[in-house]
Amino acid sequence: MSYDAPHDCRPEQSCARAEAHDLKAEQAHPRWVLAMSILASSLPFIDGSIVNVALPAIRADLAASAAETQWAVNAFTLPLAALLMLGGALGDRYGRRKLLVIGVALFGLASLLCALVPTLPALIVGRAGQGIGGALLLPNSLALLNGAFSGKARGRAVGAWAAAGAASGALAPLAGGWLVENFGWPSIFWLLIPISVAAATLALWKTQEVRRAGDVPTDYAGAGTATLALAGITLALTFWSASGAFDWRVAASLAFGLVLAVVFFGIERRKGEAAMMPLALFGGTCVVSLNLLTFLLYGALGGMLLILPYLLIESAGYSPTMAGLAIMPFPLLIGLGSPLMGGMAQRTGVRLPLTIGPLIVAGGLLLGLRIGPESSYWTSILPSIAAIGIGMAIAVAPLTSAVMAAVEDSYTGTASGLNNAVSRTGGLIAVALMGSVLAMSGEALFDGFHAALYAIAGAAALAGATGWFGLKQLDAKA
Repeated sequence: MSYDAPHDCRPEQSCARAEAHDLKAEQAHPRWVLAMSILASSLPFIDGSIVNVALPAIRADLAASAAETQWAVNAFTLPLAALLMLGGALGDRYGRRKLLVIGVALFGLASLLCALVPTLPALIVGRAGQGIGGALLLPNSLALLNGAFSGKARGRAVGAWAAAGAASGALAPLAGGWLVENFGWPSIFWLLIPISVAAATLALWKTQEVRRAGDVPTDYAGAGTATLALAGITLALTFWSASGAFDWRVAASLAFGLVLAVVFFGIERRKGEAAMMPLALFGGTCVVSLNLLTFLLYGALGGMLLILPYLLIESAGYSPTMAGLAIMPFPLLIGLGSPLMGGMAQRTGVRLPLTIGPLIVAGGLLLGLRIGPESSYWTSILPSIAAIGIGMAIAVAPLTSAVMAAVEDSYTGTASGLNNAVSRTGGLIAVALMGSVLAMSGEALFDGFHAALYAIAGAAALAGATGWFGLKQLDAKA
């Protein structure tokens, strides 16, 4: 993957380069590929939604501390964020369908472990397995989808993919809350088993194998150092947010993570185009801007989706089912708006929606400051959730399309992995910083919630500013 012009996201592809990196198959059943991609990529989306609703029950049942509760989330997000780029690169080299099926199978087996062995160590191990599986399936499902369509049909397909993901995200908290109330939190993981089976079946039955021509070495050293670097930084933030003190544990973990981050960038620079994250990717201003926007926006969203259900259940008197129902308008609005925005961005470009959308999200987060112990759902909670949903509906499909359109078709797996990794890293950092809020209870939890809202609203507003000032030269139509 290369970016020849320092201020243009669109690579200039020579005939020789195109020939060297030809894909070895075209999809004969694009609609089935779309269905498969929706099922596979919905696994991590559903998983994140249902676990957030179940967190209070998990913490109470396992007598977990705030830091241990964070790791029930971070054990999934950490390998997902660190290995997404490797998952895309492995798919480009060894076959996208093959890596997707392996990822789906691992995700299903890890979910089975979480359901059958309801202990904290097993939960953390199972969540890590889900994260690794998600890192293999997500970039390859999107790369297969991207390759199955072209032109305006690709924009519509991405919009349908986003809409279906939003719909599953809407139903998952409600179904998960009902299961937690009636059958206990381990039951939520059973939801993921039939989806895993269906996705793997469609991949093997209706999807042709696609891989990149040539033999580029796989960057295992980069993947290992990236994972350990993120683990160290996440551990430092978790310790710091839980205790509020910059003690030796925070300093040691942070130093470990930062040193390995330097090592990681050194490895990537030395490997050049064979790197898991080719540094040439960051030669264009708009490429950097797209990924910075993703980090800020999804970091803000990840923080909100963690602490709002927790607040509603712990301090506002909501049952898990009612908390899931309360959040449902958010993904429904994304589901309704994404197909429209996917097609509209094809005509108008992506700069405007990637500015307006994050700014509306920031406004919706600030509306959440009106949520208090006696707040009405209809006048305080719903307006905030609705505004966030509208803002994300405006941004999701154009952002996905812009990132995928910015690279050669033969590298969409790596590009998808990078941007997904950036979004997950944003969520990972946000969750790691929420320890002090998760440790609160009663009315104090509302104060912590409001303080967190100021921070994450600022991040969303910065994402909007990045869209406006950083994407001036972006000519890709989503």
